[in-house]
Formats: sequence, structure tokens, C-alpha cells
Amino acid sequence: MTAILQGRTRRAALVSAACALAVSGTGLTGCGGGEDPDAGTNGVGKLPAATIQAKTRKAAEAADTVRLSGSVVSGGTTYTLDMRLKSDGGTGSVTAKGATFRLLRVGEHLFLKADAEFWTQQDGKGGNSSADSAAAKKLEGMYVKVPAGDPAYKRFSGFTDKNVLLEGLLTLHGKLATDGHHEQAGIRTIRITGDKGSGGTLDVSLKGTPYPVRLVRAGDAGTLRLTDWGKDFALEEPTKKETVDYGQQLPAS
Repeated sequence: MTAILQGRTRRAALVSAACALAVSGTGLTGCGGGEDPDAGTNGVGKLPAATIQAKTRKAAEAADTVRLSGSVVSGGTTYTLDMRLKSDGGTGSVTAKGATFRLLRVGEHLFLKADAEFWTQQDGKGGNSSADSAAAKKLEGMYVKVPAGDPAYKRFSGFTDKNVLLEGLLTLHGKLATDGHHEQAGIRTIRITGDKGSGGTLDVSLKGTPYPVRLVRAGDAGTLRLTDWGKDFALEEPTKKETVDYGQQLPAS
């Protein structure tokens, strides 16, 4: 009888050890217990929604870089973005009304790069003349420096400004609440909402720093993914051979 009890005790000890290993690797509370969604996380999933929002804003502001991709609806126009941003500039592509162009900002210098069709459409008439077509052809594939006083500068530079974009986008409207644990691209998240989702939803990473990873804007105003937090990237002005400088105003601004 003593031998049997000792054998059972040893087996129980082995099972307990196996359970402990499983818990550390998978986030289970125990073998036969329920799943703890906050096991092995950064702990923000247990906090009130307002506190989570404050922490994720602080984390976003402190990060050196971020990649922002998805759609934003503004002024009745849908913009599809894929931008990499840092404190002193950004680079990436923007698509609006069927036209795609690249933006590059280094410090205060903003550059726009697009194909000939984009430039022929900028006068609002379709650019049908041979002169328009010839001028647009010269701009195709070149970085056109956008003058600081040109209307296009204000309109486009915001897409390259990390602080401006995040301040305007990471906002939920209405009463805040948590909406369970989720997963975005393999990342475990806690979701917070404004007015039960009608004021927007924000998924916050439960791994490491509580960065925002997915935002659904209020009023069907777009969905954005925020990735590559803190991953550095090169940001340099184009060479003179790649650049066209029109001085004080872009053609057909």
C-alpha cells in the first residue's frame, strides 16, 4: 500500500510540473482549469478602459517610429495610406480618387513623387493639351519639392507627421469601455471602445509595451493598422538629379 501511495505521489508531482510548464508556455491557468486571457501579458487587459487609453497614448508618443497602413476618410475622400513615420519626417504612399503618389518629408522639406497621369489631373481639367502632357511627362518619377507656402504642403504634410496623425487618429468618442480580448496578426490584444463601438474601437497589444495595433475609426471613417513600433528606417532627401524644384508654387496648385 505504501509503494502504491508513493507511486501516485510521484505521478501527481510529475503532472503538476507538466501543468506548470504548460501554463508558462500557453497562458493556461492550470491543467483542467479555465483559460486566463491575461496570463503572460503586460497586464493592461485588467485595467479600466480610460487607463488603457492613457497608457497606449503615452507609449505611442514615446516611440521613435511607427508604420501606419489602411484607410482614412476625410472630407468625403478616402485615403489609403502606407506610411512609415518618425519624429522628423516620414515616407510612404497615399492613394486617393484612383491616384497613387509617394510622399517624403525630411525635416521641413516635403517631396511628392507621382506618375504623369497624376500631374495632368492636378489642373482639374484633365490635362488634355500637348503642353500639359509634355510638362507632366517631365515630372513623372521625379521628386517634386513642395513649397512651404503652397496649398499642397498643408494638405499633404500631415500624412508625414507622426504626432499630428496619432493625435488625430487615436481618439475614441463617447463613453469608454473594454470589449474583451482579441488577436490581431498574431498579437494578443485588449480592445477598448467608444460608445460600444459607434465611437470607434482600438486594439492594444498585450505583449510588451502596450502599443495600439488596430484602430477602427468612428463613423466608418477608416481602419488602420499600426506596426513596426520603434523599428528605425532610413529617411534622406532625394538627390538633386531626382528632384524638381518649382520654387514658390507647384504647377496647377
